[in-house]
Amino acid sequence: MSAGSYDVYILASRHHGTIYIGVTNDIRARLDLHRSGRGSKFVQKYKVFRLVHVEAFTTPREAIAREKQLKFWKRDWKIELIEKENPDWEDRSSLI
Repeated sequence: MSAGSYDVYILASRHHGTIYIGVTNDIRARLDLHRSGRGSKFVQKYKVFRLVHVEAFTTPREAIAREKQLKFWKRDWKIELIEKENPDWEDRSSLI
C-alpha cells in the first residue's frame, strides 16, 4: 500500500455481505471514486464500500494475476482470506 505499488483490494457491504474485488495503483483515489458513485456500478448498486482486505504488489502484472485468481475463488475461500487478518470485517480504509 505504498507509492508505486499496485493493490488488490476487497470491499464488502457488511460482515459476510456482498464482496467486490478490484485492482488499482492508487487505492485512496479508487476508494473515493467508489464512495462517490463514480467507480464500479456494482459497488454503487450493492453499497459495497467497506475496505476489508488489501494486498500490495510491485508490478501491475502480479496484481492483475492475483485479482483474477481471487475472483475465481469460492466465496468461502474469500471469507477465510479476509478473516485471517480482519475477523470482524472492519473498514481498513483509515489505515491506508
